Amino acid sequence: MNLRHLNTLIEAQEGAARVTCLAWSPNNLKLAAVLNKKTIFLFDENGERRDKIAAKSADKNCKLFQIQGVAFSPDSARIATGQTDNCVFVYRIGETWGEKKALVQKFAQTCPVTCLIWPPQQEHFIIFGLMEGKVRVGDTKRNKSYTLYSTNSYVCSVVASSSGDAILSGHADGSIYRYTFDSSGGGYSSGCIARHACPPYALSFASNCVLAGGCDSKLIVYDLNGRVLQNFDYGRDGSDEKEFSCAATSPNGQTVVFGSFNRLRVLGWKASAQLWEEAKTKEVENLYTVTCMQFRNDGSRLALGSLCGVVEVYDCCLRRTIYKNKFEFTYVGISQVIVKKLSTGSRVVLQSLTDSALERV
Repeated sequence: MNLRHLNTLIEAQEGAARVTCLAWSPNNLKLAAVLNKKTIFLFDENGERRDKIAAKSADKNCKLFQIQGVAFSPDSARIATGQTDNCVFVYRIGETWGEKKALVQKFAQTCPVTCLIWPPQQEHFIIFGLMEGKVRVGDTKRNKSYTLYSTNSYVCSVVASSSGDAILSGHADGSIYRYTFDSSGGGYSSGCIARHACPPYALSFASNCVLAGGCDSKLIVYDLNGRVLQNFDYGRDGSDEKEFSCAATSPNGQTVVFGSFNRLRVLGWKASAQLWEEAKTKEVENLYTVTCMQFRNDGSRLALGSLCGVVEVYDCCLRRTIYKNKFEFTYVGISQVIVKKLSTGSRVVLQSLTDSALERV
């Protein structure tokens, strides 16, 4: 996977101005970025800022809160926020631009929300972690929230599989838990499947593997039973690697990007060898610590935010070719290609259902 800088949506600020979270809408039309802790900025697919949402407070008399997680619904018409004032809010913003915005749901909690996702294919389930160690779900259909499972350790990360049928949560004590949804709307917990050496803030659920990184400068690949498959130790290779602060998984689950200080490390799944290989590292001077990242739903863009407030978008592809001066083929994975008609700009995504390599279109 090659990463090429495309544009800068927000320039770096003077001093610390942490970008807390980012989210692409599933229809690829909107990018949400939280910069000043309480405001969600909305950008279009070309990187132009088109709108913003001022987050509501759970208590109108208390303004001391920040947004810890933001996510779009699978239909792209709603957006959810998880906040430190013990609440999850859901806003209706519409699938396209110009539609009226409205607060539609609120899920009050007993302690601050630390992270939040809205898994693909789970239309009514918002998953979020709490400071007290619980992983809960906000059921938008029944308008209630309940606990999926409880732990005794702060939830530092929550991620979903590419299909959205399972989630992982990482905790401050290094434990990694897995929960699987069933077709009836319920599910079951597999309990603690792995014990990482440090809090897995950089966590990925990709290609039936778990990839985790943290402050020890190591990236560990586990199978779904917690057995270590691969170990990338950057603390010993003289690269001056800092801690891994976040991770982003491509929609097809075949590429994972890990963010650290001034650096993006890319791991790609090699199906023929059944292992992960490191691609060329992307060094970005003056980026500072990467605080959040997310791939666009078609896998062709990667958005990232940093500690100094910069929001950037990178073009992502394995290779790009022009066919008969009429079509552009962008290979974003070994089994996925985006076909763009040059005359109209219309796009279609082709993907192998068996994850077989696409050699030619």
